[in-house]
Amino acid sequence: MLETGSPAPQLVLEDTDGRTVRLSDHQGRHAVLLFFMRSTSCPICNRHVRDLVQRADDLAADDVHVLIAVPEDRPEAARWKEKHGIPFPVLTGRRESPHELVGLSRKVFGSMQQSGSILVDRQGVVRHAHGTTLPTNSYDKPGITAAIASLHTPA
Repeated sequence: MLETGSPAPQLVLEDTDGRTVRLSDHQGRHAVLLFFMRSTSCPICNRHVRDLVQRADDLAADDVHVLIAVPEDRPEAARWKEKHGIPFPVLTGRRESPHELVGLSRKVFGSMQQSGSILVDRQGVVRHAHGTTLPTNSYDKPGITAAIASLHTPA
C-alpha cells in the first residue's frame, strides 16, 4: 500500500466508457480521492460510495475530484454505475486490477479483495492512504476529512 508523503503512482486506468484515465492528468489541477471498492456487490462498499455521493458538493467545493475504482470488468462496472446513478468516474484496470496497482491485494488465502482509499494533492503527493481487508474499515472518513483539511493549511 502507498504511504502518505510518497509520490502518487503512475496509474493508467479505463473508465466505463473505455476512455483512458491517468492519475497524472489531474496533477496541477485539483486533488483526487480514489476509493477502491472490494466489489460492486459489496453492500458496505456501496454504502461508502453513497456517502461520497452525498458529500459530492462539499468535496467539489474543496477542489477534490472523486474516482471510484472497482475490480470488475468495464461492462459490469458500467452496469453498476448506471444502476446506482454514480456521478463519479468509475475505473477498472486494463491488464490488472486498479487495486493491485496500489498494493491492495487479495488476502485471507486470496479470496478477500482489499479495499481502501488514497487522496493525492495537486502536486501529485499522496496525502492519505488507507487499506484494509474488511470492508467495514475501508472508508476512513475521519482520515480523509483531515487530509482534505490539510490541503488548505499553509505549509
